[in-house]
Amino acid sequence: MSLNVTPELLAQAEQGEIREQDFVATVRESLPYAYELIAGLAGSLREGDAEFADNQTPPPSEAERGQLLRALASDAIRGNLERHFGVTLAFMNCHRVAVFRPGTEEGPTYTRFTSTRSQILNQSPEFRDC
Repeated sequence: MSLNVTPELLAQAEQGEIREQDFVATVRESLPYAYELIAGLAGSLREGDAEFADNQTPPPSEAERGQLLRALASDAIRGNLERHFGVTLAFMNCHRVAVFRPGTEEGPTYTRFTSTRSQILNQSPEFRDC
């Protein structure tokens, strides 16, 4: 299971719409490595003038890698994190996540980062077991 859903959040879902801040809090508590990694990247992007910020350091364990994969593989989790942090996420390999400023998805930097060519160029034997 990806998320540790509280009885209160489950009741909220059963009654209708879930408040986004409650869902983000559940993600933060359930997937702390993924949440903190994206929070840090979003902070770096806000503080600088670079077109994007990315992580190239592998997670410390498979548990943390799993958190990152679960967060980015779920449209709901990913979308909520993008809205919460005000970024657009891009993901490559099994740990290289990047944050971009919203609205740059058609630009050359985002297009290059998410291209098939970049995916191939960023492969190495240590990534093949992810």
